[in-house]
Amino acid sequence: MSHRVGRTRGLSRSARAAGKLVAPGWDRGCRPRRRARGHRTCEADCVARGARAVRAQRRKAHPITSILLTRRRRGIMATCKFWVDKGHTACTSWGDEASASCSEWKDEGQNECSSWADEGSNECSSWADEGSNECSSWADEGSNQCAEQYYSECHWYSPWNCIAGWLCSAYYWVANWVCQAYYWVSNWVCQAYYWVANWVCQAWYWVANVVCQAFIWIVKAICLVWSWIAKWVCAVWDQGGCLIRGLFGSRKSRSPIKHVFVLMLENRSFDHMLGFSGITGTDAVSGLTRAVDGLPGSPAVSDFGSSGGIDTVAPATPALLKLPSNAGPGHEFGDALIQLCGTAATYGGGPYPPFQTNNNSFLSTMPLVSHAGSNEPAKCYTAAQVPIINELAMQFAVCDAWFSSMPGPTWPNRFFIHAASSGGLDDSPSGAASFGNVAFDGYTFNNGSIFDALDDACIEWRIFAGDSFPQVLALSGMTINELEGRVHDYDDFAEAVNDEDFSTSYVFIEPDYGNDLPPSAEDYTCGNSQHPVDDVTRGERLIKDVYETIRNSPHWNSSMLLVTYDEHGGFFDHVPPPGAASGVVSPGDGIADEDNNHHDFTFMQLGLRVPAIVISPLIPKGTVDNTRYDHTSLLATLESFFRLKPLTNRDASANKLNHLFSLASPRTDAPTSLMNPAPTDFTCDDDPRFVETGEVSSGLQAERDGDRWRADRRPIDPNLRGFMEVALLKALTLARGRDKPQIRKEYLATESHGGARRFIRKVAFMAQDVRKPPPNVRVRKPRPWNTIFGLSPQRRWWVDPIVRYRQSAFWPRQDRPSPPPPAPERAQ
Repeated sequence: MSHRVGRTRGLSRSARAAGKLVAPGWDRGCRPRRRARGHRTCEADCVARGARAVRAQRRKAHPITSILLTRRRRGIMATCKFWVDKGHTACTSWGDEASASCSEWKDEGQNECSSWADEGSNECSSWADEGSNECSSWADEGSNQCAEQYYSECHWYSPWNCIAGWLCSAYYWVANWVCQAYYWVSNWVCQAYYWVANWVCQAWYWVANVVCQAFIWIVKAICLVWSWIAKWVCAVWDQGGCLIRGLFGSRKSRSPIKHVFVLMLENRSFDHMLGFSGITGTDAVSGLTRAVDGLPGSPAVSDFGSSGGIDTVAPATPALLKLPSNAGPGHEFGDALIQLCGTAATYGGGPYPPFQTNNNSFLSTMPLVSHAGSNEPAKCYTAAQVPIINELAMQFAVCDAWFSSMPGPTWPNRFFIHAASSGGLDDSPSGAASFGNVAFDGYTFNNGSIFDALDDACIEWRIFAGDSFPQVLALSGMTINELEGRVHDYDDFAEAVNDEDFSTSYVFIEPDYGNDLPPSAEDYTCGNSQHPVDDVTRGERLIKDVYETIRNSPHWNSSMLLVTYDEHGGFFDHVPPPGAASGVVSPGDGIADEDNNHHDFTFMQLGLRVPAIVISPLIPKGTVDNTRYDHTSLLATLESFFRLKPLTNRDASANKLNHLFSLASPRTDAPTSLMNPAPTDFTCDDDPRFVETGEVSSGLQAERDGDRWRADRRPIDPNLRGFMEVALLKALTLARGRDKPQIRKEYLATESHGGARRFIRKVAFMAQDVRKPPPNVRVRKPRPWNTIFGLSPQRRWWVDPIVRYRQSAFWPRQDRPSPPPPAPERAQ
């Protein structure tokens, strides 16, 4: 009791009264908030916190009401509402495109009317001119004949000839003017006919366009009303279905873990991050004390049993905190093949070649001549350089046999953690070859994704993204989910998780990749994904923030956090990855799109090891687990928690994490805060000290070149092409229907790095403020009035001439800049 009094000291009676009905800990975090935000603000937070806790306790006494209220608060209507929103978006897009077609048809018709009238008017004028010229010619000829016949004989003694000549000339003169008048009047009558006909034609097209636009408006209004009604039907349907499931508990978690958080970072191998950590702990299976499967103290290894004859480069410390922007190790499918199987290896389908290589194969995949042969892929971090991940590995469970799901790049490996398959994609996206996937609906999987499975089971999920273009938006339908309020800014993460009513079962966190504006740079710098060309300490800061947020939330005791990496990023690891001979199976779901499969890969070979830390108060301190995992092991664990069916053969056969949660009750000794990341010389504009003081930063931010995009004519690298696809999907979801053909044209015309940056930046600005905050998170900005009846209003695309993108793609060989020298080895 004294503990509570001490914590609530200084709060008003209303704040303390709100806390009397709830369990101890209702006021957690008030004292830090009071220092940071002021006493009154803290008091309001605590009152609200206590009131929400009271409501939560009351709901527990009423199961049916609890299910209904929770369902309503979540705002989730699963696939029913998703398809309604998708249909409404398609209807609106069709209406916009049809409206544009009507307007274009009207303009073309009116232009034809004007052209026809102009041609007719010109013909009238030409006919009148020709007739007038003929009249003049005839009159002149007649007048000359009169002169020859009469005036030549006109004398004083023959006056009648003079009179006759004058009368003859007068006749032709009058006749000429009568003829001229006839043609003049006829020309004006003809001109008036075409003028009136032109306006009648113009009016007909104008009226037809009005009728067309009115019809389209009626159709769109019907679609809108239909969507409202359908959403109510969806609400009743989903509420009823989830009510039945809730009453019978068919999807109730059988594990004490109720909230699963996943943070997936970028491009690091296990040896690169933890090979020299020297961590020892208790084996999760045998119970014996052992060290992680890292590198020896003074290694001179030739990995995978290489045959002799080739010099090896020993892994060593320390590694650079940041590689130069153009010096990230290769990690595409072909790069991984060389790193695993040697520089002479080839693959054309079938079994994966045998491992016959050494460290030099890793070094040979550095991208530029000035960096080729560099030993950076064999460099490893010390524990002092990456203290956050090392501390978490010592406090919880470190998995030293967690492999990426295939030997290749980011995109297919991230798809595996979402769908237990990559849909056949075995390399990075490749421009026009994968255009069909993204031009309409994104990447599809024959058995769906984990998000589809959770929707079908009425289980809530959310995504928190560090920037505008999380890779998960490449999945089919995810841009609609973003508009529906299931993809949020990471800035809202802490407030959402610290809410007493937070009930989301699965949260996937994507870092800031540093690839868009605003506010980050246009490459991987100044993000926090731990991409090799970015500062690794920024990702350490993200890991620290995610862990401390969950650790100090009301839901810590029932939570699990997985911190892992998508693939090895071209860095050395000494453990040979398992293949078909070790029981690795293909997903077996088929190829969703033939354009995805570039190498005819069988998917019966795992990629190299990546770091994986499993965090939960139910895990004993200092656990080391050598069980073989890959990214689908997370899905297998989720499926066991929530009684879901496997998505593919891969997650059906994957080992689960369940045995790690071996404690009967949650630990109380887990640290509430971690040490700070290692000091670094690299800084960015969004670093806290620059935000607070307004100083101008140096370092990573200086690498940006956003104002000269047309001069940046480097070819588009595969990862940037992937983010262009995400930007395209987002643009096609948000833009007006009439703008979509232009967006596709600009995408297909983009062939340079600068053009890609331009395209992504345009989408980033068009998509500002499109995301909704999670439930119970305060709204920082008022919601636009035209979004209260449905999805975000469609937005205008600012057109760039296609020639600007095409011109930026030409790069004469003599104009290519020489590669920059390697960055100095600083801030070790």
